Amino acid sequence: MTTAENNKSTILLVHGAWHNASCWEKFVPELTARGRHVDTVDLPSASADAENTAGMYDDARVIRERVEAAEGLVTVVAHSYGAIPATEAVADAANVSRLVYLSAFMLDAGESIDSLSGGKFSGSDSATMSAFGHYEDPKTTFYGDAAPDDAERAASRLVLQTTRSFCEPLTTAAWKDVPSTYIIAEQDTALAPEFQEAMSARAERSYRLASGHSSFLSMPAELAQLITADADR
Repeated sequence: MTTAENNKSTILLVHGAWHNASCWEKFVPELTARGRHVDTVDLPSASADAENTAGMYDDARVIRERVEAAEGLVTVVAHSYGAIPATEAVADAANVSRLVYLSAFMLDAGESIDSLSGGKFSGSDSATMSAFGHYEDPKTTFYGDAAPDDAERAASRLVLQTTRSFCEPLTTAAWKDVPSTYIIAEQDTALAPEFQEAMSARAERSYRLASGHSSFLSMPAELAQLITADADR
């Protein structure tokens, strides 16, 4: 595609576990300043409802609906867990031009976070999980390299994540048919850079950022420049 064609396309941002679309507040302006149309989605598996049972397939359905509603081509940028339902959602989407994995789970069909952890989550009796129970210090884990005020605000917005979303396996792997990019966060303490490195081997091309897990918060301008330059290749 030409730069003009890319500027007319949509970048759909898919957040990770425990988050919602508000996490992109510093990143969206950087993309729009570069002439990109941006859309976001709130995944049903992440909410304040302690009895929520929405799973990964529910998240994939919402992503698919947003992609189908878009005018023109769509670049899907998926962060962390969000890449799992994105991978499920866009395998047969004719208008998705690229799937970008941002410090993310780039899994194959049959895999889930639960299968990678040896069944850790499928044995849980709880419908939902708090990031503050899952990690010793989510603020540091997710936003350790962000400005303190930004990290504090982002941590205050974290919600509950359903256990089910970590257990449902992919039925397909979009990256086998959709052009894909992987962005490795070299200082990530939530998803080990070594794991990201292994996942990135599945992508058509990969890049590295000297950032923590949430580069959209700590390095929004650098990330926007990388993604738009990649789209213009």
